[in-house]
Amino acid sequence: MFLKVSNLKKMYGNDEPIIKSLNFSVKNSEIISFIGESGSGKTTFLRCLAGLEEVDSGKIELNGKILNDSNTLIESHNRKIGFVFQDYPLFPHLNVAQNIILNLEKKYKLNLENILELTNLNFLKKRYPHELSGGEQQRVAIARAIIREPDLLLLDEPFSNLDSAIKSQIKNEIKRIVKDLNITTILVTHDIKDILEISDRILIFKAGVLQQYDTPSDVYCKPVNCYCAEMLGKLNPIVENHKNLFIRPESVNIVQNSDHEGTVVKSIFSGKEFLLKVLVGDNYWNLYSKNSYKSGCKIYLDFNKEDLIDFPENCKGFFKV
Repeated sequence: MFLKVSNLKKMYGNDEPIIKSLNFSVKNSEIISFIGESGSGKTTFLRCLAGLEEVDSGKIELNGKILNDSNTLIESHNRKIGFVFQDYPLFPHLNVAQNIILNLEKKYKLNLENILELTNLNFLKKRYPHELSGGEQQRVAIARAIIREPDLLLLDEPFSNLDSAIKSQIKNEIKRIVKDLNITTILVTHDIKDILEISDRILIFKAGVLQQYDTPSDVYCKPVNCYCAEMLGKLNPIVENHKNLFIRPESVNIVQNSDHEGTVVKSIFSGKEFLLKVLVGDNYWNLYSKNSYKSGCKIYLDFNKEDLIDFPENCKGFFKV
């Protein structure tokens, strides 16, 4: 494996560990997304990988080289890891090209024109940060991180400061750039749509413990517990044969007749479709429809049995510890 993390543990003082015995590996050129609630240890883990935080125990190996174990600690500037921080600060008195090559070793300055072209910044290289959009500033920060030819690229909330109009474009550009350069990438984000579209695999974190690590389709359709299921989107509850079953909103269809009858509570236009909030028995369901329905309207719902998600009875709030 290109990146291997073994039994990693991180504590602050005598408090409960913020990262508990983390084990996972990443293949070369994969894009891995870390998700979890605030305070779950995602950004701390990125900082541990980058060498900006010391770990209490465990081992980190990158491209066949030990970065961290009981006998080894490679300093951050020697790890060949690029880190794009959430606020991607740029120097206001330097133009795009100058920001990218600032404090850069001479051998890497030869990469400038290629990196400018790859990140679509070649026509902006003489502009200053205040003359750039948020998306353009982010591309500068990414260019600055990848010009040193890192083995690993870390992105902390790369889409949080972008408006929805350019987020999709930037997301696709980031994926194109790192795939073109075959850079192994780990990103932290809260936007579920981002990670489902951009990731090769998704790692879900809860209180410093890895909950699930799998492909986007398996994490979404086959979550290992309630926490993972709820992290990736809404669930509609179904009580059937005394079992706790759930169905995703997009798996529910409106039909002429079925055993599942509901009453429309609200219909919200969301662009290409309507989000319906429907009372089914004692539970509220969410589903999507091309048509709007008036409040109080009766509708019938159906779904495929294979789309059902089954959890144990104590699933509410259930997660690995």
